[in-house]
Amino acid sequence: MDIQNRISEIYEEIVDIRRDFHKNPELSQQEFRTQKKIEEYLNLWGIENFRCAETGVVGIIRGRQAGTTVGLRGDIDALPINEKSNASYCSINPGAMHACGHDAHTSILLGVGKIMKEVADSDESFFGNVKLFFQPAEETIGGGKRMVEEGCMINPDVDYMLGLHVMPYIDAGKVELKYGKLNASTDTIKIKINGKSAHGAYPDKGTDAIVIAGNIITSLQTIVSRNISPLNSVVISLGKITGGVKDNVISDEVEMSGTLRALDDDTRNFVKKRIEDMVTNTAAAYGGTAYVNFSEGYQALINNDEVVDVIKENAEKILGRENIVFKEFPSLGAEDFSYFSDVAKGAFFHLGCGDSKNGIDSPIHTECFDIDEKCLKIGIQLQVENILTLLNK
Repeated sequence: MDIQNRISEIYEEIVDIRRDFHKNPELSQQEFRTQKKIEEYLNLWGIENFRCAETGVVGIIRGRQAGTTVGLRGDIDALPINEKSNASYCSINPGAMHACGHDAHTSILLGVGKIMKEVADSDESFFGNVKLFFQPAEETIGGGKRMVEEGCMINPDVDYMLGLHVMPYIDAGKVELKYGKLNASTDTIKIKINGKSAHGAYPDKGTDAIVIAGNIITSLQTIVSRNISPLNSVVISLGKITGGVKDNVISDEVEMSGTLRALDDDTRNFVKKRIEDMVTNTAAAYGGTAYVNFSEGYQALINNDEVVDVIKENAEKILGRENIVFKEFPSLGAEDFSYFSDVAKGAFFHLGCGDSKNGIDSPIHTECFDIDEKCLKIGIQLQVENILTLLNK
């Protein structure tokens, strides 16, 4: 079959699907209509599927003979934002909006599934399998982890993983690639400081937890500036602090919380140890005690060079070398595609969805975000070619 021509033929159908998802956004762990619509399309096209992670869906396209298995992930949840748009497909659900492009990701993945099913049915030499992961709750609890824990990467076992994210700062028709480190790991930091209460007029009778907190805050800033190489990016941000009961009472308790971002596990673990040491020892130096608790978030996303090479070669073939942008620095933002790529060789890339000349350039996570819909066709073309290349490996 002429794959490129077939993608052009289904393009309008995919646009309609995207607009329907955009008009009916659902927040994380509430993607029930979205799940049902995905299942309807997969069933219509004869694609085997089952539910996963409560509101997610896994589709499987099986080749006629065993071989490589390639997985693709598309996230499906929306954000708690009120959309500001005059488009006919503007959100009809107050307080919910596809402001991160997950409607586009879902539609691209459906388009890829439709094309790959037709390829598998028409080609007797089609070896291997394609697995489609429609992932819920990317914006909150990390639905990727739940899907992997529930076995989405096995039976058949996934050998390669592909993922993408639309980006409005890149015009449609371009892609952004990155070898190696792409996104940071995330950990929530919670610090509890205990002192001793006293009257504010007699501070020597107490142990001031607020003073201890101030010194801990100052000390933690030196980890990045003095314990980590300037060439290695780390973020320690404390965003919340509470303590004290009255303006003339020495505080006996302070709680602080924040986030730690790192780009590899060695750095991540080293910084955690330094935070623990500084918090404990600083509190002790001022006569108090303090404890640190870390809640582990997403893993660092590190692209596999072999898979990036495949994406690069196909992007050059489809879009031209001049339309490939290489991301210079990794992002300290999080991306739970890392749970999939920790299990199989994987790569994640950015698909241009902007149109700067016509004002389609609002950042993701904003109330005016939209896409140049021709990115849907490009995304399907790239992912189909990437799958075929990896299956042939």
